[in-house]
Amino acid sequence: MVLLSKRPGWTFSGIDWRLAARLLRACALSLGVAAAVAGPRPAQADAQADEYRVKAAFLYKFGSYIEWPSGSFARADSPVTIGVMGADTLADELTQIVAGRNVNGRPVRVRKLRPGDPIAGLHVLFAGRAHGGRLAEILAAARGQALLTVTESEEGLELGSMINFVVVEDKVRFDIAPPPSEPNSLKISARLLGVARKVVSKSS
Repeated sequence: MVLLSKRPGWTFSGIDWRLAARLLRACALSLGVAAAVAGPRPAQADAQADEYRVKAAFLYKFGSYIEWPSGSFARADSPVTIGVMGADTLADELTQIVAGRNVNGRPVRVRKLRPGDPIAGLHVLFAGRAHGGRLAEILAAARGQALLTVTESEEGLELGSMINFVVVEDKVRFDIAPPPSEPNSLKISARLLGVARKVVSKSS
């Protein structure tokens, strides 16, 4: 599992590169964005920004380990679209990370979403803690779609999220609840499941 260590001020530099390579083999630069955040950061706002740099790097790389149904893209060059709701700082970081990069040969587009915005056309949806009170509603709207849902809430997986970020002993990790195996559902690579903190069955 990729463990991103936190030092005072959320300076993420203690990366276990041997394990990180399993998930981020093709993208050392992406995690480098997060890992290179150095020096003291006195404010809590800066601490959260550093945390979101790490999560943004993960969000970008998750797409490389997802297989969407063929009908999820209109054209061969259609972008992978990542919607971010309730986490503008993360959206800004993610926009910088994906610039000039691709996921499985497709360009990547980031959309900032507000409550009530349509999620049609998205391939990944991140719902931040700012919308925790509406998380059940957000995930219910995504249910049944070939959409990778990612959260950072204690009840994220229970409410239907597929991936949920957690911070354990000052390390950013993630848990996964794979979607049921159905013809029109996306598939999460076993390689990604292998580096999760834990994998939870949707039926459990």
